[in-house]
Amino acid sequence: MAEFILTGFGDEIDPMLDKQMDVMEGLGIFNIETRVIDNKNISKFTPQEAKEVYARMNDRGFGVSALGTPFGKIKISEEFAPHLDEFKRSIEVAHEMHTKYIRMFSFYIPEGDDPSQYKDEVFARLSAFVEANKGSGVQLLHENEKFIYGDEPQRCLEILKAFPGEILCTYDPSNFVQCGVDNKEAFAMLKDYITYMHIKDSVYTEKKAKLDTGNHLVSDAHRPAGQGDGCVKYILSELAKADFKGFASIEPHLSNNASIPGTGADKFTVAANALKGLIAEVQ
Repeated sequence: MAEFILTGFGDEIDPMLDKQMDVMEGLGIFNIETRVIDNKNISKFTPQEAKEVYARMNDRGFGVSALGTPFGKIKISEEFAPHLDEFKRSIEVAHEMHTKYIRMFSFYIPEGDDPSQYKDEVFARLSAFVEANKGSGVQLLHENEKFIYGDEPQRCLEILKAFPGEILCTYDPSNFVQCGVDNKEAFAMLKDYITYMHIKDSVYTEKKAKLDTGNHLVSDAHRPAGQGDGCVKYILSELAKADFKGFASIEPHLSNNASIPGTGADKFTVAANALKGLIAEVQ
């Protein structure tokens, strides 16, 4: 039987950890995908800081589903060495936070350029991540994201096949919508590699999606799960049929959706309840 383990980006509730835990506890969710904790991005944490944060979380019964890091979310033209150094430190952070997953990306490609001309450099950098991670016990998860090399399912599949087992898939239906991709086709292509789900939805728009680097700069096209064009219910249903067992991470991205009023906590609650409803329907 399928098991969707609920987790979420607590920083969309509030940048402070205690507030994140208060709201998520009220929703019956006891895992957090850490991205910003106490106003600091998880990629900037030292192992000692991570150890202290995990102790606070553990005291309240919380676990860490994944480090929601921005590794690979820099321009392909940017210097890589400092980025790689941060990545190496974050492997130790993952250990201290008792999580086996690090979310990562495949580098921003200059707008208008053919991504294929950057393939060699992208894959060289991904290889460096993989090599640094060997033997760590940490699993790297590549997320499809707008404007990176792996923003379309065909290029995601290239990455997953090139690094079998070393890089697996965090699947985000909303991000594919923002790239004009059909999620049923994308899911069929990537389903064998999906290890972790990011749950948000969006509607197709005529205007080209904009680059957004943080959850306060996102498109107003985002919707709670099941209320957009991301085929979220279909994907959850297919995963349920396949006895998927893994995390479903709530990433509302509703900060600029004026139709859903209230604070980050309010919007997170709407998103969480939408996901819970869909899971109840498909199981």
